[in-house]
Amino acid sequence: MTALEWFLWILTWALGLAFAAGALGQLLLPKERYRAVGKSQEWTDDFSTAQLRGIGAIKMLGAIGLLLPAVTGILPILSPLAACGLALFMAGAATERYRRGEGAFMAGDVAFVLAFAFLAWGRFVLAPHGA
Repeated sequence: MTALEWFLWILTWALGLAFAAGALGQLLLPKERYRAVGKSQEWTDDFSTAQLRGIGAIKMLGAIGLLLPAVTGILPILSPLAACGLALFMAGAATERYRRGEGAFMAGDVAFVLAFAFLAWGRFVLAPHGA
């Protein structure tokens, strides 16, 4: 396995686990408790509990889509497709941060967009699964 393949695996696991953990918080915690996690969660003020649960479900499905196909080898093309979907999802999050004037937090969302875009490029072009 090349250094790039190792890096892509580590990035896949790190992003997948981070998004799964975040999704669990959004799915299981009451909205007020999730909001109290930190200043970076003030965006939840603009969404209902049902919308927050929907966001959590999308994040969880994205995390599963990153990890499961890559690990099982079943339809591994789904992993970079999930990365594309999560990049678009985080572009929406960055847009919400911009709208709210939360530039410092928006930088983190943009970093996720770039990480997911790199992961997708890496798995589509540089080191596809099973190649």
